Amino acid sequence: MAHYLQKILPEKKMQLYHHPLDLDSQRVRISLEEEGVDYTSHHVNPITGKNLDSSFFKMNRRGRVPVFQNGSHIIYNTIDIIQYIERIAVVSSGAESISTSNREVIEWMQRIQDWDPKFFTLAHIPEKYRVYVSKFIRQVVIARMSESPELAGDYHRKLREAYETEEKLKEADVLRRGKEHLVRLLDEVERQLCETPFLAGQDFTMADVMLIPVLARLKLLDLENEYITGRPNIAEYWLLVKQRPSYKRVIGKYFNGWRKHKTLLKTWFLVRIRSLLKRY
Repeated sequence: MAHYLQKILPEKKMQLYHHPLDLDSQRVRISLEEEGVDYTSHHVNPITGKNLDSSFFKMNRRGRVPVFQNGSHIIYNTIDIIQYIERIAVVSSGAESISTSNREVIEWMQRIQDWDPKFFTLAHIPEKYRVYVSKFIRQVVIARMSESPELAGDYHRKLREAYETEEKLKEADVLRRGKEHLVRLLDEVERQLCETPFLAGQDFTMADVMLIPVLARLKLLDLENEYITGRPNIAEYWLLVKQRPSYKRVIGKYFNGWRKHKTLLKTWFLVRIRSLLKRY
């Protein structure tokens, strides 16, 4: 047990590399807020290519956020990070046994994680902006490849991934499958919320932590009426979870009123300026 505690308890203040616009980053941050776990925040904006800087890329060759670091221990998978945070919270509380999310909660977490928001989100962004950012990101990859030739293979994989994304966005089947998957998930959630106030029962759990950013993404894309309002149980649930302090600090802070436009405009401005100056 002592060896386990040594591995779980923070070696020093934990580090989270994330961005407020990123759905999985939101999930991890909400779990940290809900569990009361302290951490140091590092913003890594994938839209401006900060995830491709060699210092971050060496840590995670996929170039994706979030990344969670506790000393020498680094975790990339969102569900793994959340479960690790749960264990930290339990051990830090002085509990003698480790008790975290039950099977039902974990099944819901995985079910929600199985829906990939990438193509769905990109398909709802005006093409001229999407193509502009895609071209910018490809230029960033090429620049970083030149600066760090030892990482050329990994950067080349990211470049290929960017081209493949643009091609897949032209395929109607890819977009249709993403939408159908989302609809099935929301319908299942709607049925569950007819039985219980939260996704896995009477209490708020990590299953809800996984779901909340999906609803926030739909709101951000102005799709609330299409996907949330017409599902009365989800609509009521959405009003409820938006009152939680964790939601307000992680998502509401950035997407309520003028702050939503500030967050998006700041990112777009940085991309435009760096493109004009060719500062990749």
